[in-house]
Amino acid sequence: MDYYLGIDCGGTFIKAALFDAKGKMFACIRENVPVISEQAGYAERDMTHLWQVCANVIKKTITQSEICPTHIKGVGISAQGKGVFLLDQQNAPLGRAILSSDQRALEIVRQWQQAGIPEKLYPHTRQTLWTGHPVSILRWLKDYEPERYHNIGAILMSHDYLRFCLTGELACEETNISESNLYNMQTQHYDPQLAEMLGLEHITEKLPPIVKANQIAGYVNAEAAKLTGLAQGTPVVGGLFDVVSTALCAGLDDETKLNIVLGTWSVVSGVTDHIDDTQHIPFVYGRYAQKGKFIIHEASPTSAGNLEWFVKEWGNLSYQTINDGVAALPVSESAVLFVPFLYGSNAGLGMKSGFYGIQAHHNKMHLFQAIYEGVLFSMKYHLDRMLQRFPNPQVLRITGGPAKSQVWMQMLADLTGMKIEVPEIEETGCLGAAMMAMEGTRGHTMSMTTKQQCFIPNSQNFAIYQKKYQRYQQFVSALQALL
Repeated sequence: MDYYLGIDCGGTFIKAALFDAKGKMFACIRENVPVISEQAGYAERDMTHLWQVCANVIKKTITQSEICPTHIKGVGISAQGKGVFLLDQQNAPLGRAILSSDQRALEIVRQWQQAGIPEKLYPHTRQTLWTGHPVSILRWLKDYEPERYHNIGAILMSHDYLRFCLTGELACEETNISESNLYNMQTQHYDPQLAEMLGLEHITEKLPPIVKANQIAGYVNAEAAKLTGLAQGTPVVGGLFDVVSTALCAGLDDETKLNIVLGTWSVVSGVTDHIDDTQHIPFVYGRYAQKGKFIIHEASPTSAGNLEWFVKEWGNLSYQTINDGVAALPVSESAVLFVPFLYGSNAGLGMKSGFYGIQAHHNKMHLFQAIYEGVLFSMKYHLDRMLQRFPNPQVLRITGGPAKSQVWMQMLADLTGMKIEVPEIEETGCLGAAMMAMEGTRGHTMSMTTKQQCFIPNSQNFAIYQKKYQRYQQFVSALQALL
């Protein structure tokens, strides 16, 4: 039997899982990879350590599965987008990776906005500009660490870097690099003129060739085989932006379906076969893994990472205890509001997180309930905008950690008034990557049958949540006035 290895490099964990041709998972190992934040607004990762952890989870997965490495016919990698993973001119890590949640380039982005640069770029890139984009980070490096900037040999994103570690071959995968603001969505190539608009002349010369998600980009080399337990010569495909990976696993293939990812980021995605120039909202487009299609998404780092931080720092409770405690409270009765902006905001550059409305009779569970609500309220901002582009979705499918919480999912159904479907897939990032590995090496897709868990909205709760959502919006507006 043939097997396919999928690797998922996210904001918190790196995972590896083995699947057969029908998408059945045989083994999965995950390990935490720390985000280094030594200064306010910084979010970095040690590149050498990341590769060591990645190699370790691959080796443990193969060991756990008891599958012969020669039966693993392909490897794919799904990873968070944006940020930069830089190599020097000898292809060694050039400092730490700077992640998409990094905000050091805040003032540079503000200056670009004031100069009208995003409006000039958008017709060509179909991207907005914010602090975690590769171009924002690169411009910061040029201005504040010129020696490091001068020594750049290659610009990669996280899955490109891990693929390089496996194969020794440099490439940039299309679903991810198409959202870099250095890629022209019309020509499907890098565009030096875009770089010039941003004061990054000649930087496109540092970008490796573009590969498709399911295109073989290299083969596991001897050094990587020794570290990972993979067979030398195993094909490694381009891989995927993790938003695309989850959309594939959610079955998005036309405009009748939307996918919500609730992880470190809150992402609402849809798939289309054309760019709609009639829309007044600058929707973010990216190349999809299916030929001739685009993924459109609205996103911000305002999701379950807020809960993880709170539990780590203050909670000391299991997620089951939190779910039970929130479920025991009356629906949205508490006056406590929470804005989930620990890692950034979708309401304005520089906005911060916080609670409002706490009184002496409130307890810890009221705060957790407010976090659950705040994450969904922030997501609803994106959903409401996406419904203008996809006005009649028949399906709203949810993936990510919070999808495991029936309490949270019922809250989402009640807030949106829409039927919610949760695909019963444990590791969408790994599975999507494995799907691309199978396509690239065997020329056909996995023949999967996915069950869905459904949540039906409660009309009475819908009215209650709408009232509190309005209070949330008023609270955010008040905070905007403080910027």
